[in-house]
Amino acid sequence: MNEQMKTMLTLESKPRVGRGFRLQWEPAQDCHVLLYPEGMVRLNGSAGEIMKRCDGERSVAAIVADLEQAFDTTGLEPEVRGFVEMAAQQNWLRWDPQ
Repeated sequence: MNEQMKTMLTLESKPRVGRGFRLQWEPAQDCHVLLYPEGMVRLNGSAGEIMKRCDGERSVAAIVADLEQAFDTTGLEPEVRGFVEMAAQQNWLRWDPQ
């Protein structure tokens, strides 16, 4: 992801799994994984929780709110934004310009 794309991430952005990747729960790995033609990425618990909410319908703000409610906490926005930006750099996530 270039710097211009990075600055386009807003709380209204609606991230979704990138082209060529498929998110699924893998019982053998006991975690969510991203499958792609060349292999697989094992996601830790936090990454899996974020990724499974990146459906192209929910905004970053809605994802943050859902996670904060699900885990009875607050202040997750910086971590969620940071992960979404990193995942976009890896092409795991994408979103349309606002």
